[in-house]
Amino acid sequence: MSDLRQWSREAIRIIEADFQRSADTHLIPLELPGFPGIDLYFKDESSHPTGSLKHRLARSLFLYALCNGWLKQGAPVIEASSGSTAISEAYFARLLGLPFIAVMPAATSQEKVDQIAFYGGQVHLVQDPSQIYAESERLARETGGHFMDQFTYAERATDWRANNNIAESIFQQLRFETHPEPAWLVSSPGTGGTTATLGRYVGYRQHPTRVLCADAERSVFFDFYRSGDAGLLLDHGSRIEGIGRPRVEPSFLPNVIDAMIKVPDALSLAAMHYLAQRLGRRVGGSSGTNLIGALMAAQQMVQTGETGSIVAILCDGGDRYATTYYHPDWLKAQGFELAGLINAVAACAERGEALPEGILRERI
Repeated sequence: MSDLRQWSREAIRIIEADFQRSADTHLIPLELPGFPGIDLYFKDESSHPTGSLKHRLARSLFLYALCNGWLKQGAPVIEASSGSTAISEAYFARLLGLPFIAVMPAATSQEKVDQIAFYGGQVHLVQDPSQIYAESERLARETGGHFMDQFTYAERATDWRANNNIAESIFQQLRFETHPEPAWLVSSPGTGGTTATLGRYVGYRQHPTRVLCADAERSVFFDFYRSGDAGLLLDHGSRIEGIGRPRVEPSFLPNVIDAMIKVPDALSLAAMHYLAQRLGRRVGGSSGTNLIGALMAAQQMVQTGETGSIVAILCDGGDRYATTYYHPDWLKAQGFELAGLINAVAACAERGEALPEGILRERI
């Protein structure tokens, strides 16, 4: 057996052992008094060891790269990321004793930068978010390392049929609920890997469950879903960290999605604050986007006289955004006035009132 094959086998064993030490994430019910007969749950991915949904992705990417022979002992791992994936990959790189370099937009929150450093990773910041890919490729060439490229490999690295993926976990946890087969699964797109897993799984298992993808305001995913134009580009990145992209990523698979919306950033942040109040702890901005998606799905169910359950993804905790999304000075500097929108989200969730205008939708 070659030294590379032997090292890779040991690396896979280490990752699998780490997985066996980790419990599954919780499914948290959230009452919606404004929508009787509809049960909402949040799949709380913040309870992973690295605090976000991206822990699943990072584990899958490392296993995929190892099984393909792409990782080598002592060689750096490089990733283009807005933060959460890099944090999780830094964790797994440290587990395997590999150097890690995160290529990130300069506007990424300091809390995320600090967490990458905590796991022993380095951070390479770029002013233009669209350059994170080219910079990652350059660093991989110059260091002899491997560019993990989550935006290309997310959908294929995850085993969507079984192996305790997020979709299988959700259905297992709902078994004894009033509505064990959800009407809707709601997720926002970063790489597109999670929506691909959800959509493929419900198709494979022949569930009638629909998948709603909730996009950020500064992102091309919704427009690609609507137009089919894979060449769409933006000259700026998303303000909701972890979701929304300035280009159409290879891992985003529109054909496995049943409906899509685009949520204004201010409304995502308002929903984030409302959800934090309801849960008694901070959550990230993408969880607010997903709450809006869940409320849109609930409104549609009411209109068609449908009862049932909805599961949305709680992507990460909010401590990473203490100096941004939860800081009044930062919100003011960005031009966000959230008080009225927070009240509007509350009115929808608690009294069934319509959400504010500005949400774009397709086939919901």
